[in-house]
Amino acid sequence: MSSCFVGGCALESVVHSTATRTCKAHMISRFYPKSARTFGDRASYKQRSVSRRSATTMSGQNGNYEYDLFVIGAGSGGVRASRIAATHGAKVAVAEESKYGGTCVNVGCVPKKLFVYGSHYPEYLEEAKAFGWDMSVQNLDWPRLVENKNKEISRLNGIYGNILGRAGVEIIDGTATLKDEHTVAVGDKTYSAETILVATGGWPKVPDFQGREHVITSNEVFFLPDVPKRFLIVGGGYIAVEFANVFHGYGSKVTQLYRGDLFLRGFDGDVRMSLRDQMIGRGIDVKFNTDVEKIEKEDDGTLKVTLRDGGILEVDQVMYATGRAPKSRGIGLEEVGVELGANGQIKVDEWGKTNIPNIYAIGDVTDRIQLTPVALAEGHCFADTLYGNKPRNVNYEYIPTAVFSNPVIGTCGLTEEEAREKYKEVDIYKADFKPMKHTLTGMGERTFMKLIVERETQKVVGCHILEPAAGEIIQLVGVAMKAGATKQNFDETIGVHPTAAEEMVTMRTKEPEPAVAEAAAVSN
Repeated sequence: MSSCFVGGCALESVVHSTATRTCKAHMISRFYPKSARTFGDRASYKQRSVSRRSATTMSGQNGNYEYDLFVIGAGSGGVRASRIAATHGAKVAVAEESKYGGTCVNVGCVPKKLFVYGSHYPEYLEEAKAFGWDMSVQNLDWPRLVENKNKEISRLNGIYGNILGRAGVEIIDGTATLKDEHTVAVGDKTYSAETILVATGGWPKVPDFQGREHVITSNEVFFLPDVPKRFLIVGGGYIAVEFANVFHGYGSKVTQLYRGDLFLRGFDGDVRMSLRDQMIGRGIDVKFNTDVEKIEKEDDGTLKVTLRDGGILEVDQVMYATGRAPKSRGIGLEEVGVELGANGQIKVDEWGKTNIPNIYAIGDVTDRIQLTPVALAEGHCFADTLYGNKPRNVNYEYIPTAVFSNPVIGTCGLTEEEAREKYKEVDIYKADFKPMKHTLTGMGERTFMKLIVERETQKVVGCHILEPAAGEIIQLVGVAMKAGATKQNFDETIGVHPTAAEEMVTMRTKEPEPAVAEAAAVSN
């Protein structure tokens, strides 16, 4: 959940009413233009892919189908599966009606991280005063940022097209629909394949309520014409938390609304509470245990938001980040007999196979772990297993990930709550300190680190970090945890000084058991 939202193939109709159709159509068209003008010269990619295909492909040997593999969706997972299968000698086609790279490249991980970078500059300039630099923030040129972001995304779209073309994958523009177990229709043409892989990703969900037509989602937020002065973000997941911090950095007066007690459900409790306190300390208005009742648009464009607890908010923009649903509807899955779950997810086994033996699925459409690197791994394993004579599947234990809040969260393995439920006894180690930089700046930011150790084996089963470099640190911690590192391995590692990361190998004092800690708190 890099903290990323992985995506795939087709555009769904998400415009909620005539009132906002024109505005949303303008923003969405910049991400989802007509396939004939999606980007660059798509014909060149297709020509390149056709010329690179071998005359002795697998389909050529069995002669039963046009393709060995037909992939629906050229997002991260679909592109990886297509490319690897083709390099193994399979004859592969991929259908995509939008831009290559899916959500991650176009309206997810990549543009989000670019926005995250930019949101920190006012803070950096303020901190610089303590180090002798007198600098001031001039006016923000938001359209310039959006334009530069668009250029970079277009460059990446082209790279994805080239990757497919060089591998010999045939690119087919348009929305793909299953007609039977081995046949896919795109437009007025049909294609047959021995195996079909569905990699259509996910799509933002907005609940039904009065005024939902006035809200945007993570699809549209990257194309806003300017920075909202008053911005309401609804949701408690990582997407909501990230954008609350991003737009606060760009100068918006941000309110984040969540219906539960505390955001980031499923993350470690200490990290959640520490981030909450630091966000509030930075000036973000975080409201828990409430939700939106209705939204009304005033004559001047102001959005009047009535909350279920009776409160009223007046804002310029409302973004909903209340979850994502698998993009499985309307592409023929149910008609062919592919089994779907209650949330629309495609049910698969550990190899990505559905109940139809030759139809597979990977990535967010399976609603397992919604992370771009996971989709990439699933696509690679799929291709190696079916076409590379290297059967393997993804091990979902100890997947490091990051939430690009401020500070950043890095996490891998079990939370303390999960570890206490799974193991008989665990040891907890914590570090909470002011970063060296802020001993001069006087800023209130703090770094928090936590190791969770199974007592019997002394194996590190959980690591949680709140610190600007947490995303970088947790990647290597993930390697150590995947290798089965123990607390002794951490203790015997020499720290890099002076860094925040050295705290990972210098924590020695165990936290008291919960019952002991509670008793001590009562006595005090």
